[in-house]
Amino acid sequence: MVPVTLKNQMSPILNQGFVIKRSVFQPCLELYPMEEWNLLMQQMNKKNRFKKKNNDFIRTFSAGVKPIEIDATGRLLIPKDLVTIANISKEVVLSSAINIIEIWDKDSYEKVIEETAEDFAALAEEVMGDDGDELS
Repeated sequence: MVPVTLKNQMSPILNQGFVIKRSVFQPCLELYPMEEWNLLMQQMNKKNRFKKKNNDFIRTFSAGVKPIEIDATGRLLIPKDLVTIANISKEVVLSSAINIIEIWDKDSYEKVIEETAEDFAALAEEVMGDDGDELS
């Protein structure tokens, strides 16, 4: 079940549908609103498919991609193969990742958060600490 507050926030895009796929970097799933997915596919479509690395990336990136909808009762029916890939057992965590939603097994999510908590201050400084004085 998608929490009611999240479903309400997503109401403008519910009718467009979503795409669900496995994450590239983490043992979780990614839920893309169709508009975001289409933007990503436009970027992917610009890749030269006659370069092997591009073709290999596109194939692997899109493996297991499935269109999905949130039904009238607020359920998100995740295909079994993707449940297995993300090691989802009983409890799930829906985590906002700016323009997508990550879907995690609760224990896996807590483990990743715990592992990155120690280095988060350094990571935040490296990623967000640009004070604007440096030229790109």
